[in-house]
Amino acid sequence: METSDNALLRVDGLKTYFPMRRGMSFKPIGMVKAVDDVSFEIKDGMTLGIVGESGCGKTTVGKTIMRINHANSGRIFYRGEDILPLTEKHFSSRKREIQMIFQDPYSSLDPRQSAFQIVKEVYVEDGKHHSREEVQSRVTELFSMVGLSAEIMDRYPHELSGGQRQRLGIARALACDPKLIICDEPVSALDVSIQAQIINLFMRLQKDLKLTCLFIAHDLAVVRHVADTVMVMYLGRIVEMMESVGLYRNPLHPYTITLLSAIPTVNYFEERKRERIKLSGEVPSPVNVPSGCSFHPRCSKASEVCFKNTPSLRDVGNSHYVSCHNL
Repeated sequence: METSDNALLRVDGLKTYFPMRRGMSFKPIGMVKAVDDVSFEIKDGMTLGIVGESGCGKTTVGKTIMRINHANSGRIFYRGEDILPLTEKHFSSRKREIQMIFQDPYSSLDPRQSAFQIVKEVYVEDGKHHSREEVQSRVTELFSMVGLSAEIMDRYPHELSGGQRQRLGIARALACDPKLIICDEPVSALDVSIQAQIINLFMRLQKDLKLTCLFIAHDLAVVRHVADTVMVMYLGRIVEMMESVGLYRNPLHPYTITLLSAIPTVNYFEERKRERIKLSGEVPSPVNVPSGCSFHPRCSKASEVCFKNTPSLRDVGNSHYVSCHNL
């Protein structure tokens, strides 16, 4: 894959495996290949959307970038520097520039702290001296930025709605003045009406603050509105990647075509003409990944070569990357 000089984040050959153990035994009986040789980049100010079924490894990619999960191999470059070999002490200075917004806002917030304390704690951890007035002013500004009223500052997470908790999580991430935000399915736990509000908030904040985003979701309809480039994953590997508009108009991988066929449309007559593609079988276990192309047990176009050889991710034109033998 070609690399760009203006890439804020570049991931090269990332592999993240988890040992599988039985009972109390310390000896692993197998390895879960959550992320298996993934490479991509995000240009400064752009949004990359990662989509796929549950268990495809998209969340693990985000957590590995944040170093919550340990990478078995590969490199992660932030501003041209490989951050994986850095000690925790040296990485802490970069961590403020890379923030994560989690899927469940309730479990990611300290229930013993008020909304004000949650945001304040992050803001004052920059090692600088801040007066009480400065802290109050900055926290109030962050609340206003994400659409929260100053009246809820003294409330605790359990006293807030789901949408308010997610907005609070966003305000906490912005308190660090980050350059890169990793959004791990930030709207999947919210009502549909609230989802639209949070998505619009993300888009406005990215434009106003010139943020770079890694947006993880399983809903292609959501990613379509927020991402400049979309990356589709299946069983820990990338199967297709292209700029958003082109991918939705001309998907090539059978798995991507299947996912897009499941997106409903608001046009009644168009919806009646569409044929939803149904996959046979279940997603294979990441412990025993099928040989060759991991998608071949569920693919109607699989040929003999798909059973034997793992397809490489190649450019089929116009920076459209596809991992398929039959193209």
